[in-house]
Amino acid sequence: MTIRVLIADDQEMVRIGFRMILEAQEEMEVVADVADGTTAVAKARELRPDVCLLDIRMPGLNGLEVTRQLAGPDVADPLKVVVVTTFDLDEYVHEALGGGASGFLLKDAGPALLLEAVRAAVRGDAMVSPQITVRLLKHFAPSEAKQRSVPEPSEPLTEREREVVVEAARGLTNTEIGTALYMSLSTVKTHLASVQAKIGARNRVEIAAWAWRCGLLDDGS
Repeated sequence: MTIRVLIADDQEMVRIGFRMILEAQEEMEVVADVADGTTAVAKARELRPDVCLLDIRMPGLNGLEVTRQLAGPDVADPLKVVVVTTFDLDEYVHEALGGGASGFLLKDAGPALLLEAVRAAVRGDAMVSPQITVRLLKHFAPSEAKQRSVPEPSEPLTEREREVVVEAARGLTNTEIGTALYMSLSTVKTHLASVQAKIGARNRVEIAAWAWRCGLLDDGS
């Protein structure tokens, strides 16, 4: 299946860079790249891409309003939206995700996370930049978690699985986890998939939330 993507960003170099990254993948195609929010809404409704990559600060409609119009709770046939921006203000993150976005990335997250976010959106998952994830999840502090019902895994996590989960909850990417724990990327992915199945999580954001709730980061790291 070809994943059709629309890019909306007022910086031409950003649009060119994203296009190069996406079209280097055999299964991805950029169907449009536009420089303002008004055109983004029009083109998205016309072309019905699988995923829309939106900047926040654009002429006309900003990315948050575009997100609401394309993916909001009142939209009859919503599109998948991933917000990619240089601005990680908490109010932007909450408004984007509350407005129906399937992901929120910083522009310096790198090509691998950009591609992962697009694929996650198509799967129906949410992908949030690791550094943002950590900040959003810190309200699941161990002291507060004691008051919450934390689901037990279907079977105990192995020591290596626990180590991988802790690093993911700290905000490390899979590549960074592999480097920190001296394991291959495929091994990291295998451990995360196993943990996901054991705790019934839908994505790595939920894995990280579970880790914070369970107090796996009690050492203050």
